[in-house]
Amino acid sequence: MPDKKPTNEEIAQLLEEIADLLEAQEANVYRVRAYRNGAASVRQADRPLAELALAGDVAALEKLPDIGQGLAGTIIEYVRTGRSNVLDRLHGELSPAYLFTKVPGIGQELAERIANQLEIHSLEELEQAAYDGRLEKVEGFGPRRVKAVQVGLAGMLGRQAQQRQRRGGNGQAGRREPSVGLLLEIDAEYRRKAAAGELRKIAPRRFNPDNEAWLPVLHSERDGWNFTVLYSNTVQAHDLDKTRDWVVIYYERDGREEQCTVVTETRGLLEGKRVVRGRELECSRYYESAVRV
Repeated sequence: MPDKKPTNEEIAQLLEEIADLLEAQEANVYRVRAYRNGAASVRQADRPLAELALAGDVAALEKLPDIGQGLAGTIIEYVRTGRSNVLDRLHGELSPAYLFTKVPGIGQELAERIANQLEIHSLEELEQAAYDGRLEKVEGFGPRRVKAVQVGLAGMLGRQAQQRQRRGGNGQAGRREPSVGLLLEIDAEYRRKAAAGELRKIAPRRFNPDNEAWLPVLHSERDGWNFTVLYSNTVQAHDLDKTRDWVVIYYERDGREEQCTVVTETRGLLEGKRVVRGRELECSRYYESAVRV
């Protein structure tokens, strides 16, 4: 946690910077306006918002004009960590470790260590590593912490499975994640437009000593979801020469943001097809359904 709490002006400047980057990357005008209006609301607040953020008082933050659940989460994250995942992403600072920080007992440093050492990108892959002995070999993970990760993941993945079962098939109502069909459509749109040179390019800070604007970014809205899509700019993607194959999709709705990675499968029945990591079974059903149609 940062030693010095950010002022309301510093929080407002963060929201304005996000709005500026979204606008430069041709994101939806309403999303840009939401961050600008939020910045204005923060400046007009009559008390330090850092106090509310440190207390985790989301309800109090949401009572402010133009501060919804999503912006409240951004403010809390910035106050508590000194960083913003949204801002990092817009700068091209992509990290597969973001998902792992949501597991109880795994902070940012440990999450980065997992991603860099184990080459995994999803909670399902993390769960497998927690049981096959790989996670325990990562510095900072003894038997007790690994057990805690196993328990935490069991709860998280169990809830996801129950939610999918309740939704039933391909129903969209109440989904907490986009269908694999929609994700694959977004992936195809991104790769097509990137290849045609139709997307704005940004200069990521990582692995880019010449500060070259090479990384295409797509902002899109579909079925109530906000999407931000980029090629993977991670250690593993560069080492394996997959920077033009691995596509990272961030999706957000109602203040909840998640991410997934879409890749070309290299083995098994789905070899050569695009798949959403961690949701291979759903992808298999998706392609089987497409063949039947």
